[in-house]
Parts: sequence; structure tokens; C-alpha cells
Amino acid sequence: MKFILIKALLLFTTYSFAQNSDILPTENGRKGKLYFYWGWNGASYTKSDISFKGNDYSFTLKNTKAQDRQSKFTVDKYFNPGNITIPQYNFRVGYYFTNNWDISFGIDHMKYVVEQGSTAQISGTINSIGTEFNGAYFNDDIIIQEGFLEFEHTDGLNFVNIDVRHTNQIIDANKIKFNLTKGIGAGVLYPKTNATLLNKERHDDFNVAGYGVSAVAGLNITFFKRFFIQSELKGGYINLPNIKTTISNSDSANQSFFFLQRNIVFGGIFNLSKDSKIRKK
Repeated sequence: MKFILIKALLLFTTYSFAQNSDILPTENGRKGKLYFYWGWNGASYTKSDISFKGNDYSFTLKNTKAQDRQSKFTVDKYFNPGNITIPQYNFRVGYYFTNNWDISFGIDHMKYVVEQGSTAQISGTINSIGTEFNGAYFNDDIIIQEGFLEFEHTDGLNFVNIDVRHTNQIIDANKIKFNLTKGIGAGVLYPKTNATLLNKERHDDFNVAGYGVSAVAGLNITFFKRFFIQSELKGGYINLPNIKTTISNSDSANQSFFFLQRNIVFGGIFNLSKDSKIRKK
């Protein structure tokens, strides 16, 4: 189902980009205006093969399951400026270079947690001092558990990305405008991976671990030309060839997977120059 949703989103975005952007112009001419938004996401991930390599081990876990970890809602955690980066969040700032097209910079702060107690298939070898998991494996079942592996990108599966987006107005209800937005983007992954592997001391710092590509489609409701609320469905592919797992430079991991976000964001639109004028068809 996740693959179907992601493919449908990508096909919808590709089709939308092929259409004439002047059929449904965005209200009041946004060219030259700046926008920003902040909001939150829930994320889902496909199963992933994770390969681990070090001086005394080299193995792959196949079909590893993971989930997100959205923080329980409290006013203090979600709206206190000192705490707002704790939940899974989406931040974006963009510039309309035409009435319908914008380019934007954003940070998607997701969290990725391998499910403790789940079963994966292991292939490879382990020969590490102080562990009961030494041996040679070939597609054997193994339980993800303390002492063997705890693996999380929970100080952020941080997707730092650039998007190009297109917006069309679909309903004009006087002071309230309804718009469709869709776009594509790419960027780098900058996680702080919390991994405890075979009881080794973990690497506890941010690291450029890989790259991602994405597509997004959303419904935007703009109030009084200045403020908006937007719901988004965003899917994509993440490849992480350079995950740091322990304090040793010889230890590393790599994985790739697809993701799907369900976002709700709030934002504002501002003029950047005095010559930003209302344009009507």
C-alpha cells in the first residue's frame, strides 16, 4: 500500500507539471512574494535492508521494520519555542518567481525507529569480543533486541531539501482561497543516529549520511491573502550509504527505503518589494 501511494503521488505530480500553468492562475499574483510555514508530520517507511561493517563483523539485516516516533501532544512541547523542535516537524521558506511557481528550502524532521522485538533475516559474520551473537549466518532469523542492536534516527531523520512547486487556485470564496500545490525536490540527509550495536559505544553526533528525492501534493487554504493552512502528502526515496554507528571510524552502516509523510502546516505570505501588485486575468 505504501508503494502504491508513493507511485500515485509521483504520477499525479508529473501529470500536473505537464499542464498549462495559466489555466487556473493563483489568486492576486504571488510573483515576488515570500512565504514560510511550520507544521508537523506523521511518517511511514518501507522495510529496509541494513548492512553493518566493522573490523570484527560484516552482516546485513534484511526486511527490517521501522516506524516513526511522533511526540505526544502537549501545548508546551508543540508551541513552546524552546521545545518545538522535539516533535516531528516540517519547516519551509520559499520565493514565488512567477505567479504560480516557487522555489523553496525546507527541513523535514522525521524520526526513524527500528522496531525492537521484531524479526529480520541476517546474513554475514560476527566475531566481536563480549557478545553472544558471534557466528556465521545465511538468511537466518534474528530478533532485534538489546545487546544486539538498537537503531534509531531519532534526533532527526533530517531531510534538508530544495523543492520546486506549482500552485493553482481552484476556489475563490472572497477572503478565502483554495489552492492545489504540487512539487518535486531533492536534498541531503543529516541525521543524528542513535545506534547501539553489539554493545559498542555509539556515535552521538550529526552526520551527512546520504540523499533523498521526493514529490509532494497538497491542499492550501489561504485567508485574507496573508495566512494559510496546508495539508500535504509527501513521498520519496532515501539512500543512506554513510551512517555512523559507533565512535570507531571503521564502523558504518548503509540502507535505503521509501517514505510517506502526512503533513499539516501553517504559514504566511509577505511582499518583498513595493512593486508587488495585484494582477487579475
